[in-house]
Amino acid sequence: MNRSQLLNALAERNDLSRKEADALLTSFTDIITETVCRGEDVAISGFAKFRRIDRPARMARNPATGETVKVAAKRVARITPLKAFKDAVLSGKAPKKAPARKAAPAKKGPAKKTAAKKAPAKKTAAKKAPAKKTTRRR
Repeated sequence: MNRSQLLNALAERNDLSRKEADALLTSFTDIITETVCRGEDVAISGFAKFRRIDRPARMARNPATGETVKVAAKRVARITPLKAFKDAVLSGKAPKKAPARKAAPAKKGPAKKTAAKKAPAKKTAAKKAPAKKTTRRR
């Protein structure tokens, strides 16, 4: 999905004009960019975390020649997907929207405690998988 397709989807879902969706998306990215430029983290719950990483100067080795090389200090941007986003991507299903919560009814009295005992956990011996025989190549 490119920016144009994203704007169309955003406008359609939120009953906005394409210009309003463009202004909304532009201001959203500007706010995130400005905040991360200042060195503050931005975490959008259920989506991603944006942060700036300052890497110090260091000595490295050129793998081709083995020569030691100085690597300059630099800043990098790191975007970390959060759990809900990762779970949705891995399962292939979009996350469901949480329904609006209703007020819980008032409790009339204290709950009764039951004296139920848990059964002790059973221990099972780990079984070793049999070794597979392979044919040798000559």
